[in-house]
Amino acid sequence: MTTLDSLMLGTTDRDRLHAWYTSVLPPERADQAGPYWVLDYGGFYLFLDARDDVQPANPDPARILLNFDVTDARAAVERIEAAGGTWVAPLEDRDGSLFATTQDPDGNYVQIIQVSPSERATMEAGGDTNLPAGMLPSQAFSGFAAPDTAVVATFYRDVLGLRVDGEPGDIISLVLGHRKVVVYPKPDHVPATYTILNLPSIDIESTVRDLTARGVVFERYDGAEQDELGIHRGGGPLIAWFTDPAGNIISVLQD
Repeated sequence: MTTLDSLMLGTTDRDRLHAWYTSVLPPERADQAGPYWVLDYGGFYLFLDARDDVQPANPDPARILLNFDVTDARAAVERIEAAGGTWVAPLEDRDGSLFATTQDPDGNYVQIIQVSPSERATMEAGGDTNLPAGMLPSQAFSGFAAPDTAVVATFYRDVLGLRVDGEPGDIISLVLGHRKVVVYPKPDHVPATYTILNLPSIDIESTVRDLTARGVVFERYDGAEQDELGIHRGGGPLIAWFTDPAGNIISVLQD
């Protein structure tokens, strides 16, 4: 299996491109990694590489078109115009979907696309005619409850080190890579008797020791072949279980 997950733009002014993209097409994250700026667009990474063997302006920009899926094309157009963007093709309505093409400061062609709900549902369905009309399976997410999401938000953020979005006390989201798990308040919450969240590890012993040092207490179950750390070694993935403050069962596991 081959996966395309990134694109690198060579530029004579890396910081200028970084400023433009982060202001007009904000990524989920923008990190500096060695000589690169790395912009995270929903799991697709745009690398900005400072080079001295490229021209300041792209001499043949029509060769490559960077497509950005946006939720509000008109707002993106306003940000681009505020940044002095040049339009190759102004905003156009194509059967309910919105398209526009501009150029970044290096002259690279950048297309913004806001797909209509009906078109997105059609794209999601593909050749599968059994999907209910309008369903978007690729955007599916799971969730679980807690009596007080403010308490569990602190645990997931400060103890497990996860990114937590939303207002504690209301519905919150655990950001797990490019997936989100919703945690919603339910005053009469009763914890499930099964694992509701699995967190993979490349070194489960190190993970368990680290979590133990942070105050996490690992569960022990009758009949489970667990070592002194609480790691099950009775076949299948190495796995250890603990609970969040709401009593929800979580695992760390190493395949």
